Amino acid sequence: MSADLALPARLLMGSGPTNPDPRVLRAMATGLVGQFDPAFTALMGETQELLRQVFRTRNRSTFPVPGTSRAGMEAAVVSLVEPGERVVVVENGRFGLLFEEIARRAGAEVTVVRTPWGKPVDPDDVRRALDAAPAMAVLVVHAETSTGAMNPVREVAAAAHRQGVAVVVDAVCSFAGAPLETDAWELDVVVAGTQKCLGCPSGLAPVTYSDAVAARMARRRSPIRSNYLDLTQLDRYWSPERLNHHTAPTTMVYGLREALRIVLEEGLDARIARHRCAGEAMAMGLAALGLELFGQPLGPGKMPMLAPVAVPEGVDDAAFRARLLEAHGVEIMGAFGALAGRVWRIGSMADNARPAPVLRTLGALGDTLGGRARGMVPDALTAAGRRFDALARAAAPA
Repeated sequence: MSADLALPARLLMGSGPTNPDPRVLRAMATGLVGQFDPAFTALMGETQELLRQVFRTRNRSTFPVPGTSRAGMEAAVVSLVEPGERVVVVENGRFGLLFEEIARRAGAEVTVVRTPWGKPVDPDDVRRALDAAPAMAVLVVHAETSTGAMNPVREVAAAAHRQGVAVVVDAVCSFAGAPLETDAWELDVVVAGTQKCLGCPSGLAPVTYSDAVAARMARRRSPIRSNYLDLTQLDRYWSPERLNHHTAPTTMVYGLREALRIVLEEGLDARIARHRCAGEAMAMGLAALGLELFGQPLGPGKMPMLAPVAVPEGVDDAAFRARLLEAHGVEIMGAFGALAGRVWRIGSMADNARPAPVLRTLGALGDTLGGRARGMVPDALTAAGRRFDALARAAAPA
């Protein structure tokens, strides 16, 4: 007989996954029912309505794609884009590059608007790319988790719509943690994730898209190149038709439903304010430790829930993160590509966007850095604590 599974407790303060609310884990431990059991199909409908509220949309086509966030991105592109059609991809990080790769694999003609990593795209650059030749879609990442940049998707969508072009948004990291107004910003397709600000384990990719996009998919000239990621079939699975397309990961749906309920109980605006506060507190504490943010300063062009930190000179990235994990049980993430070894990605998402996780992380960073940084920990904790105190005062009843 094998031993019981025993894993160390970790505080997940990287770029995702984050520690889920215990209510989500309890929901996922609920007993299984069949995917077409009336109790489960009722839960499916409830989950869709909860998703609409958090996406802030009235789109009928709103449901989770079975798979990680990348499955949602791929489903959106392969279902919408036909071979030979031109798309414009915004690339200022690893996930913009991923959109580019997915589009090329789908047979699209791809034009890339490249922006230095860590900087938000200029919507005028997108407009100029669309002026140069007709396109059918713009693909843009809202919160570029690889660099901390926050792209102005509302303005990008406006530039696309002036040309009659659809916009597909990767909101994997911003969903439930930053302003995201699907209908008010006229976003045609939005893909989200479960494992970041929503506070649910990875395994589903919520999507929402407009009736106009659904109609375009229905009149494609060529078949969608994936069966499993065919949004037209997935939509029918989540509709009252209940097309037997796949076997739903029922326990993941239980967890998604509970995570969405937690968001709406807190209030979406309050949750967004909490994520911004936690991000500002983390940034203030990091500055007090003598650490520098990579890319944009705090503001509209910087993700509130992720702090990209320049690795101090003389510090070995991988060895430092290993010591932090071993000594303090705190996980932060490294970076990709040209930034590998040069940048740490420190997140404060979902239930970890609160004082205790942020302060614990700052203390652990200072202790692991040692030397002068260790002596600056009290200042870092004070700076971060003041920002949380300001949020508490603002939220208190008059």
